[in-house]
Amino acid sequence: METTDTKQIVSEFEEKVKNDLTGFLQKKGALDSHVPECPDVEERWGEIARAYLPDGAREFQQYPVVSLGWMMLIGMTMSFYWDTDWEKYSKMKNLYEDLRDQKGYDNMDEAVVEDILGYRDEPAQKVTELVAECASRVYSLLSHEQVEPGTEAALGCYIAALHQLYLAGMAMELNALGYHMTPLSQN
Repeated sequence: METTDTKQIVSEFEEKVKNDLTGFLQKKGALDSHVPECPDVEERWGEIARAYLPDGAREFQQYPVVSLGWMMLIGMTMSFYWDTDWEKYSKMKNLYEDLRDQKGYDNMDEAVVEDILGYRDEPAQKVTELVAECASRVYSLLSHEQVEPGTEAALGCYIAALHQLYLAGMAMELNALGYHMTPLSQN
């Protein structure tokens, strides 16, 4: 059972990650000042997280940046699916497993960036590097959060980090697909 202190620690940490990622991606030109949202993709977070957690947690010990970064790639994929054929993809029950099994967990970056999103050469390298930078930033935030490893708070912070990376990946891909949230002029 989560204590009030744990909830507050996790909530504050998640807000810190959100602000860091948003500011960083805006500086890099990957997000506009108004971050795009997509409730359809956001709704799938719980299902995706439950499916991903066994793989992500296992890999975190030796490959923390990969464990974090892959979730950003999943968010990007979900936005792409939403834009291309959400009627089809919204009915799929094992989206994470299907994505992972395309080329295996270790090659999920290649499967997403090249095979699904269609980036090649320099654009593929730029996207991969940006995801790695975001994951490294979040890992640094996790490492500096004063929570004891193996505790409920540590798990909560890891899941909060994954959640924000998922949302950042979703927003970044929506932006890349041309969804720019701008105010409507009032004439």
